[in-house]
Amino acid sequence: MNNKPQALRVLFAGTPEFALPPLQALIDRGCNLVAVLTQPDRPAGRGKQLRASPVKQLALENGLEVLQPQTLKDDEWLDRIEALQPELVIVVAYGLMIPDRLLAMPSLGCWNIHASLLPRWRGAAPIQRAIEAGDEQTGVCIMMIEPALDTGPVFHCLSTDIGALDTAGSIHDRLAEMGAQALNECIDMLGNDELPQPQKQNAAEATYARKLSKAEAELDWNEAAGVLERKIRAFNPWPVAWCELGGQRLRIWQAEVVDNSAGLKPGEILVEDQSLLVGTAEESLKILEIQKAGGQRMTIGQFLNAHDLRNGE
Repeated sequence: MNNKPQALRVLFAGTPEFALPPLQALIDRGCNLVAVLTQPDRPAGRGKQLRASPVKQLALENGLEVLQPQTLKDDEWLDRIEALQPELVIVVAYGLMIPDRLLAMPSLGCWNIHASLLPRWRGAAPIQRAIEAGDEQTGVCIMMIEPALDTGPVFHCLSTDIGALDTAGSIHDRLAEMGAQALNECIDMLGNDELPQPQKQNAAEATYARKLSKAEAELDWNEAAGVLERKIRAFNPWPVAWCELGGQRLRIWQAEVVDNSAGLKPGEILVEDQSLLVGTAEESLKILEIQKAGGQRMTIGQFLNAHDLRNGE
């Protein structure tokens, strides 16, 4: 085995934008990328034309071989990957389970960059669930992949605070860059024979970040304003929190918690001085940015200049 970073035969597996900074980091440092695994092209947009994943686009721009199996359960694909003789596999939001045969191929194992401080928030939506739960911190971990979901031992983490205005979008972008930083640091440590032994996760502290659904994005005014405000930030930019107000279905992009000095009941609205307050089970929610079905995102002032919620217009 040759653990000189530039000489290592690296297979990269990733699909969405979150995987771009780590892949770019490997390209920039001149790693020997034997191929890039990414999911097959998918229909997208109104015309449902096939669209390459962000990772595929970056790989092709840099002259890298791209592999797009529908599944990794296919022995022909695994034979093709094995022929590449990868020494290290790096997985970032690839979207397909890595089978045991592939896990056993690289001499240095399969590393995964995960967007949480494991063992908290294993699963599909760690960024959103951390915000929704009111966590004060999140981060990225690099772990060895095991057959079970996100249970592998961890050997490097970086953390960041979740600010009061952070959304899933802003945390996503920050953690993507941090993932690239953490990967660079691990490869440097590997080259210097300083990579620490991975530490087993404490399963008793594990939480599960279930996949997001559009149905759960509906705001329930019988919940506390703080819960709703976190949900709005967690579901920005997808699936976007929504509600029915004044007879209209509206998407809520930004809001803040205020006291309920007006004595509003859950779901009751108060339009006053170019502001919109909604009563909740605890305190009130002040809507700051809103969107009508088929319309554009607006500040609440712009929206109220054009619509009268009190009369359902």
